[in-house]
Amino acid sequence: MPTRKLTDLFVERVKPPARGRVEYFDAAFGGLALRVTKGGAKSWSLFYRMNGRLRRLTLGAYPAVKPAQARTEATAALERVRQGVDPAIEKKERRLARPPEADTFEAVVADYLDRHGRKNLAARTYRETRRLLEPWRDDRGTKRVGDLNPWRDRPLSSIARRDVIGLIDAIAARGAEVQANRMLARLRALFNWAVEKDRLAASPVAGMKPPTKERARDRALTDDELRWLWTACDSVGWPFGSLVKLLLLTAQRRDEVARMEWPEIDLAKRTWNIPRHKVKNDRAHEVHLSAAAIEILESLPRLGDGLVFTVTGTTAVSGFSRAKRRLDAAMVKARRRALDLPENDAELRKRLGMPAGKPLPVEIPDWILHDLRRTAATGMARLNIPPHVVDKILNHVSGTIRGVAAVYNRFEYLDERRRALDAWGGYVEQSTMLVATNVVPLVSTRAG
Repeated sequence: MPTRKLTDLFVERVKPPARGRVEYFDAAFGGLALRVTKGGAKSWSLFYRMNGRLRRLTLGAYPAVKPAQARTEATAALERVRQGVDPAIEKKERRLARPPEADTFEAVVADYLDRHGRKNLAARTYRETRRLLEPWRDDRGTKRVGDLNPWRDRPLSSIARRDVIGLIDAIAARGAEVQANRMLARLRALFNWAVEKDRLAASPVAGMKPPTKERARDRALTDDELRWLWTACDSVGWPFGSLVKLLLLTAQRRDEVARMEWPEIDLAKRTWNIPRHKVKNDRAHEVHLSAAAIEILESLPRLGDGLVFTVTGTTAVSGFSRAKRRLDAAMVKARRRALDLPENDAELRKRLGMPAGKPLPVEIPDWILHDLRRTAATGMARLNIPPHVVDKILNHVSGTIRGVAAVYNRFEYLDERRRALDAWGGYVEQSTMLVATNVVPLVSTRAG
């Protein structure tokens, strides 16, 4: 059997064998071995002798257990051997002592979220992880049937690699490739944690690759599209029309705007202070509110002193997919009016000389709500706003200021951010009041 110095780099890059499995023994720690299977799964084992018999103890799977931790675990196990205790039997007895219901998928997910997720994940990531891994729970009391419901009462150890492959393939097959990637990532973290906590011998997703290669989006709405969007927001009205306008004007994330609360807003100082538990990067953030943003906020109905965007007074708005479809339809209508085109599809086909059964060409390229954040950033760049100021507005942790400079430069550029968002708000107001044309005048304003 091969012997290698099992460094972090070697363990990370070692290739799986063509068939079966291979074990690499650590040159620096006798008896410690890394097992690599054909499927790419990597796990740590310790070989030792107990009463003259060769024994094997599984220490955990990589990457949940790194080389340094594997050596620490092996040292502790050998100490138990020195004391006359067989660590493999001890581990088995510990597992058998747990009641069966303690290691069901539902129970392990609950423990993972409570003992690890709540403390170590950002608020937004925690909510998303809980939504994916606990589809049977819903704070609003809504019944949902999620992808993981069939696993709910199964012992965690019964979930095999083929089960995960079938689940991920099914999600991707219905066109939700990105969600399939996210689900695999969440399951990988869950199973790695279970291995680390001795709730599972090895992770069934070790070495499994994401089903889809994701590409970074680069969609930013044009000035004409902004005008059609603004008109569509007026048509859709409260609450989503106003919410989408604020997404564009503040350049903040969808859930941050959707969960905005009145106590966070100071209309006199024109600021919105987002607490850290609501922010993706777990860092409190101050957002300047332009005159256009203030005007929108002052026009909104108040259902209590809590959430800004709520129809119940207790929960934030939801149903963004349905609202987005309404916005898309209203944008198409606004475009046709601006270009003096028939709003009726049949009349439009007749004008274009198209057969009745032939679908109309795409009038507005596909876009998502998150693209408004990129649109705002792109628009501010066109207004000559410095990139580091835009990064601060977006609340990016890793932006144009990196490395040692990022460690020592803690300046928040609040005045520059205020001027930038005022300039962007003014530009949006000016643009959305103009008649749609192919060329839009751009007033350059340098912030800072």
